[in-house]
Amino acid sequence: MYNLFIGFAGTGLLFLIVIFGAPIMLALTSVGFAGILLMNGFVPSISLLGTMIYPVVSAFHFSAIPMFLLMGFFAIRAGIGDDLFDACSKWFGRLPGGLALASTGATAAFGAASGSSVGTATLFTKLALPEMIQRGYDRGFAAASIAIAGTLAVLIPPSALVVIYGILTNSAIGKLLIAGILPGVIFATLLAFTVLSIAFLSPHKAPASDQRFSWKERLWSLRMIGPLAIVIFIMLGGLYAGVFTPTESGAVGAFATFIMAILRCGPRNIHLGHALTETVVLTAMIFAIIIGGLIFARFLALSGVSVFIQDVLVNGGLDVWVVVTIVTLVYLLIGMLMDAPSLLAISLPITHPVMMSLGYDPIWFGVFVIVLAEIGAVTPPIGLNCFVVKGAAGNLVKLEDIFRGLAPFLLTAFLMLGLLLAFPEIVLWLPSQM
Repeated sequence: MYNLFIGFAGTGLLFLIVIFGAPIMLALTSVGFAGILLMNGFVPSISLLGTMIYPVVSAFHFSAIPMFLLMGFFAIRAGIGDDLFDACSKWFGRLPGGLALASTGATAAFGAASGSSVGTATLFTKLALPEMIQRGYDRGFAAASIAIAGTLAVLIPPSALVVIYGILTNSAIGKLLIAGILPGVIFATLLAFTVLSIAFLSPHKAPASDQRFSWKERLWSLRMIGPLAIVIFIMLGGLYAGVFTPTESGAVGAFATFIMAILRCGPRNIHLGHALTETVVLTAMIFAIIIGGLIFARFLALSGVSVFIQDVLVNGGLDVWVVVTIVTLVYLLIGMLMDAPSLLAISLPITHPVMMSLGYDPIWFGVFVIVLAEIGAVTPPIGLNCFVVKGAAGNLVKLEDIFRGLAPFLLTAFLMLGLLLAFPEIVLWLPSQM
């Protein structure tokens, strides 16, 4: 009972200090280590941490994270986002809500070269929002469509968040990456239908453009995104066929986007040192969160909190759907307050064993959790992606207008969750064919 009390007290303390603004990594590490120290004593605790952390963070598949991040930075330097938005605007611009459709399509494609919802939302806010406002779009609707579309970047591979989930749960990273393809495409399609529906029901929010492009101009707009499509096909095809490991796939993508950046901007204008420095800094931050999550997970396991919660939820007579609903609500609530990597590090030590004991597939649960985390990223009162869009937009749009414009898109996101629950094959079919 003493260990269980320490476990619940530590969990409560963790959430308390996070609410008061402590860095997630520091909170996870300090609470986890202090709890292990109270239960095991100093020498066994130090020995435990020394043997637990290094084998995980030194694993080869961990290097997929900096590769995916570096690929994203090179993709931005190469101007791939500009090319994608230009091409999609020429193909979809004449439709009602055409620019919002173009933004959604370009964001989904850019997500396959970036993997960062924050970076993608920032880029397309600067690219698409001014043009949509100039064409008479409702500001809240336009900004909200970018914020929700930015979440596609972490669902469509490559995705650093998927790798984080795989490491924290010891799941197959290659299968997790492939598992995100179909849900990502379906989610992007649902968002596109949502844009079209709003444009037809409220034409003043998303007027059709009178700008005309010839077939020659449309086909010519594809010239710059063709190489990207080839790179993505090689990356995902090699991963699917077992030719590449996730790390090798990321390395191929990073090298290819590096060459594209050189050809587009010249070797002096890609700011290689800056891209490498940002990759190292962001990788170190992610590593720190994962290490903190591992320490906290071991603390929960030793205290018995994980087993206790699992026993209450699984063996307490609750229906499976009640447990799934509880897990979903917890992710939505906590996801409003913190970024996705921190959310996974804090929650997975508890939720993953519960869902596995109910018979759910770890690959399916990974995709489900990532969708939940990204819904949290656009949900008030925090909604990280919304603040990112507001920051990039400046005075072009108000934050409350973004939140107001998100309502129909959130309904679409919940529809996506329902599809994942009702048809798990959406996630599991492609990995099963690897």
